[in-house]
Amino acid sequence: MIKRLPRSFNALVSEQRVVVLAAALVLVSMLLPWYSKTTNGVTRAGLSATHEAKIAIFVPSFVEASIFLVAIAILVLMFFRGEGSAFHLPFGDGLVVTAGGAWVGFLVFYRFIDQPAGGKTNNLVYSYDLSWGIFFGLLAAAFLIYAGTRLRLARVAEPPLPGEGPEAPTVADRRARRQAEREQPPPHADEAPTSVAPAPAPTVRRPARPPRAERPEIDGGTQLSFDEQE
Repeated sequence: MIKRLPRSFNALVSEQRVVVLAAALVLVSMLLPWYSKTTNGVTRAGLSATHEAKIAIFVPSFVEASIFLVAIAILVLMFFRGEGSAFHLPFGDGLVVTAGGAWVGFLVFYRFIDQPAGGKTNNLVYSYDLSWGIFFGLLAAAFLIYAGTRLRLARVAEPPLPGEGPEAPTVADRRARRQAEREQPPPHADEAPTSVAPAPAPTVRRPARPPRAERPEIDGGTQLSFDEQE
């Protein structure tokens, strides 16, 4: 299983890797102090109050459990996509991830309005207030919405089910094809196409001039023309 995780992650495209990062940040935010627990008690010295930071995962309720399950479900989805599992989700992976991020954001915002309920035990009374970690959880939810929107716009092709034909190339396919062409080594010099010299322009041959007629000889000499006699 440990070897399958990096192999599956390397098989994902960049948009899917951003989704994995966003879902992991949601889980990391739950390990931060979301709440501050204040405990008031009666001691021999009088009233005493103590403050304690509580991380989200250790304050179990419907809100924290829902956020945790959404982040795990998105990570599992990307894991199986990296392994090439053939299954389709309604409206596509991008919209599902975007909806999951919106749900997480709504739950975190709900905690700003309604903190976990306090209680009392014997002579102790405790209550919860918000801490700085919950703001990081809100940012992680917004990042998850962005990652899902980016995945939906990229239209990353899902592995086809058995019997389905090949689909039209998507943005990710064209990007991978351009990357492969860019990494292809240049051709060798002997394989480079040779240029063909243009043929010389045809020359126009003039007809040969007829030979000049010889002058007849008169009385052993050459007959002169009228002009030459003058």
